[in-house]
Amino acid sequence: MKIWNDDEVKFLFSKVEECKKRKEGIKKAFVLHAQRYARKPNSVRNYYYMEVDNLVKDGCRQKRLGINLEMHKKNHFKTFEKGDCESLVKEIEMLRKNGYSVRAACQKLAQGDLSKMTRLQNKYQNIKKKSIKNAKNIVIFQKKEKIINENDLNSLVMGVVKLIKKTAIENFIEEEKNEKEKVEEKLRESEEKLNKKNLEIEGLKQEYEKIKNENLLLKASLQTSSRKLGKLKMKIGNKKVQEFSKVE
Repeated sequence: MKIWNDDEVKFLFSKVEECKKRKEGIKKAFVLHAQRYARKPNSVRNYYYMEVDNLVKDGCRQKRLGINLEMHKKNHFKTFEKGDCESLVKEIEMLRKNGYSVRAACQKLAQGDLSKMTRLQNKYQNIKKKSIKNAKNIVIFQKKEKIINENDLNSLVMGVVKLIKKTAIENFIEEEKNEKEKVEEKLRESEEKLNKKNLEIEGLKQEYEKIKNENLLLKASLQTSSRKLGKLKMKIGNKKVQEFSKVE
């Protein structure tokens, strides 16, 4: 993969650092970079991780670009063990009893790390889906044994519907938030461009006034020179008349 120029690399790494400081996913940095440099977000992502590896090996280039690799360490997640899954579910369920949503509970457990929070949330939801699937199998078996009645079955179905609805709402809110952030970023970029144009216009106005004043001064100077020339012509004319008179 071709190495990008220094300014583009520094812009990419600065955007990643901004996202991490705001506890946001670095995917946003890839999107912003792609929009500015007319690239694809996935290509930006691939280049970023390649460049991180390059800078680890090339200390001189790292120093020249002024990039702190402590802000760009890769996350290496370990696989969830059975005990980890059980512990995760217990902790999230306990926080939910205290009024937390699933997302808020995962965010608290991840201590603000968005990538880890997303991983915990996905793991919890997968565990719950498997539990619901197993519960359905148990219900079918028990129905044959006539252990539960129709009302119990309806309650279970409604519980599943509420869970799906809640997950859909949370996903919609997250998408809306991401879309809002994209719009705000575009507005900021437009404002920066507008301010730059206003500065250029102001500079042109000042240059115009300068040229206008210089023209006025030049015009006044020409008028003065014209008057002096007229007086000089009159003097020369009078002198010639006097000399002619003396000859006669």
